[in-house]
Amino acid sequence: MFKKVFLFTVFFAFLTTQLKANFDFNNNCIQAYQAIFDLRIQDAQAILKAEKQQHPNNGIIILLENYIDFFSLLVSENQVDYERLKNLKSTRLSLLEKQDSKSPYYLFAQAEVNLQWGMLKSRFQDYLSSGLDIKKADNLLRENEKKFPTFLPNQKSIGLVNVILGSIPANIKGVLQSFGFKGNATLGIKKLDQLTTSISQTPYSFYKEEVVFLLCYIETDLLQSKNSYQKILNLTSVFGDDSLLKTYLQGYVAYRNAHNDDAIKFLQRRPTKSAQYVNFPKLNYLIGNAKLNRNDSDAYVYLGRYINEYKGINYVKDAYLKLAYYYYLKNDIAKYQAFIKMVKVKGNVYDEKDKQALKEANEQAPDVNLLRARLSYDGGYYTRALAYLKDKNQSDFKLQRDQIEYFYRLGRIYDALNKSQEALINYQKTIYAGKQSTYYYAANAALNMALIFEEKGDKSRAVNFYNQAISMKNHEYENSIENKAKEGLRRLGAD
Repeated sequence: MFKKVFLFTVFFAFLTTQLKANFDFNNNCIQAYQAIFDLRIQDAQAILKAEKQQHPNNGIIILLENYIDFFSLLVSENQVDYERLKNLKSTRLSLLEKQDSKSPYYLFAQAEVNLQWGMLKSRFQDYLSSGLDIKKADNLLRENEKKFPTFLPNQKSIGLVNVILGSIPANIKGVLQSFGFKGNATLGIKKLDQLTTSISQTPYSFYKEEVVFLLCYIETDLLQSKNSYQKILNLTSVFGDDSLLKTYLQGYVAYRNAHNDDAIKFLQRRPTKSAQYVNFPKLNYLIGNAKLNRNDSDAYVYLGRYINEYKGINYVKDAYLKLAYYYYLKNDIAKYQAFIKMVKVKGNVYDEKDKQALKEANEQAPDVNLLRARLSYDGGYYTRALAYLKDKNQSDFKLQRDQIEYFYRLGRIYDALNKSQEALINYQKTIYAGKQSTYYYAANAALNMALIFEEKGDKSRAVNFYNQAISMKNHEYENSIENKAKEGLRRLGAD
């Protein structure tokens, strides 16, 4: 009798242990995580379904389900899906709070859910709630770091939060800091950079793809360093060739760094078994833009696919404008006008690109040579861009807008060709011609002059032109240019 009771007790204890809430980033979870970062969302869901059957109380499942929603919404940018899925945040946090509080994943997983939804909410213009979620994530991560100082995944997210909070626009940074929103972008980037190597030989090596994913965006969108292209591209080698996210990141990084031919090559080398992967219309948007920059005859195909497949909130107006410009350069004025009308009635104006597209659609058609120079410059074809303008002069352009842009485009092209003296001359002409206009050309010319002088070590002139950029008001991209100028003054200790 005693033996039976003893065996029952042991069995019950074993069963209870198996059912106890815990965090186990086991092989199933690692496979699901890697499938998510390949954008094989259905595969990830199938793996997690199997894991639920084997270990129903594994808290990592909850975290990875949040990853799935995070990446699905990043890719789709669908407002309806966002409204439907965002309510899962509180449910998941409640479930995570019932997990093993002694695990380093306990606070970390809660922080990750808050951080991911904070980033998503910002993308969908829910800025106040976004800030609060990111601050919650920061508090949880700091607490977890004290408890588990050697837990490397914590450093990934602390680095990201530092970058986010350290990149708050200068004009609102003081207000937010009074509410405890403080970060150090430089420190955050350094932490992530270090993790790309330090995490490799640890049990958390599977996190390396996520670290690289974050660094690609930060280096490309935040730092915008002209010299970091190859470094960022090398980082993406951590992804397998069957990763759709690798395709996108390489294409995006190449496109944003004006390596247009590389962008097209990377984006067209997408994985072939498309049924395994999430639908990703933005690949077509990038290819279409890159092909337009290169003046390819099939650019319209990819821009049209983007419009037809995409159900999200961004770049619809911009895609219609690019289609309009495609036909404008083909001298098909009827189709140009038809697509210009679509710019006015389709899409949203959340993103700066769409706001600018709507503004351009409401103005007179661009000068053909200026448009060709602009697109060639965007693609990194600087010699070709210069050829469209070098035999022109100010009097060749009737509109004041085009005269200002003529000097501005020359300034940008010479700047990209490392001919700083010619760039400075044309930037200065842009300021003289356009400082009273509502176009961004003059303010951005002043900003670029400041950057040239800063690089040359001429602090007084750099400060002067940063201040000039700030002093110009009521123009396009005003907040963006002003914030960059204020950051420049901060770097020089002149803020």
